[in-house]
Amino acid sequence: QVRLVESGGGLVQAGGSLRLSCAASGMIFSINAMAWYRQPPGNQRELVAAITSGGSTNYADSVKGRFTISRDSTRNTVYLQMNSLKPEDTAVYYCNIVVGLSKVNYWGQGAQVTVSS
Repeated sequence: QVRLVESGGGLVQAGGSLRLSCAASGMIFSINAMAWYRQPPGNQRELVAAITSGGSTNYADSVKGRFTISRDSTRNTVYLQMNSLKPEDTAVYYCNIVVGLSKVNYWGQGAQVTVSS
């Protein structure tokens, strides 16, 4: 069983910063990619940022230059540093990992991020 535990969400004023963490535990033999998604109120879940096992990253256009994804492979942990936050960044943020040759997806429980204007 694989478990993802997120932390670091909260309430922040526009222009502020937050750092999300997601630690994976359980029967994990190889993580192919790790990512953060978000789901704003009344909208669909969308990709925010992703990082491969080789360290390649990609970002949604709306967060480029403000958010940074990183990973600590020794701890099976992925981070999302969010700077210059905007009210439109308000959402529930979910971490996601893709594991093994069969590319099974696992999801965290979600972390609320609220940015006030």
